[in-house]
Amino acid sequence: MESWVGTLLVGALIYGAPLVLATMGGYCSERGGVINIGLEGKMLIAAAVTALVGAGTENAYFGLCAGIGSAVLLSWFHWLLTQTYQIDHIVSGMAINAIAIGSSNFLDKQFTDPDRAHGIPTLPLNAFYVAALLAPLALAWFTHRTRGGLRLLAVGSDPSKSRQMGVKPLFVRFYGLTVTGVLCGLSGALIFSNSKWFTDGMTAGRGFIALAALILGGWRPIPAAIACLVFGFFDSMQIIFQGTRIGGVVVPSEFWSSLPYVITVVALAGFLGKSRVPSGLGKP
Repeated sequence: MESWVGTLLVGALIYGAPLVLATMGGYCSERGGVINIGLEGKMLIAAAVTALVGAGTENAYFGLCAGIGSAVLLSWFHWLLTQTYQIDHIVSGMAINAIAIGSSNFLDKQFTDPDRAHGIPTLPLNAFYVAALLAPLALAWFTHRTRGGLRLLAVGSDPSKSRQMGVKPLFVRFYGLTVTGVLCGLSGALIFSNSKWFTDGMTAGRGFIALAALILGGWRPIPAAIACLVFGFFDSMQIIFQGTRIGGVVVPSEFWSSLPYVITVVALAGFLGKSRVPSGLGKP
């Protein structure tokens, strides 16, 4: 029993850490007023580029930097579409996800050789887990204790009043989306490093779960991070209970694999109307 509990808790961190990083990325953009359903795309392209560059250079850190850079580029593209061209935020996020899916599908063909796939260097994981645990605390402090953080919250609450006070929402959102790209890049690189090779669609909808965790946490970093770890806990159940018999019947592995997504839908259905949405979210 104790070993099960220990494995589940460790699994909650392993599976929850990428969600925490991506959720904190979403926090930096959405608290600035930018709707960001493109978290999934940023994570996916980061995982693909991390694998591709890591394999090409045989250096995991070059791969990490390239993966983060690719996610940042997509974040800047999102900023350009939504802030300069005033394209609907949801449409822009969907476009980013589509670009990432198509690009990663192409990059996946670079790793069809099993020998090459096994040769992709991976990164030390402990640093990612520490970053995932510290990021919510750092962002909670930054947004409420620093001038830059307060400006981010002000822009996300009322961009018009922020302009009257001399704050430029365009630049504040640019910096927020840049941090979003960095954190989503770290998340994608961690997902790749956990699996040790790249497969097409390997983020498996975790970007949407990260967004759900942000909503469940009321757009607050620490509650949102806790929601991520809860989702990670349910995700890790497939490790322990795969092949388990209930009432003499073996529960299909697909049930355990789908459990985090079911929990996400149920949780959103129960809490979506109770969350306080930033009043400036989606406003120019």
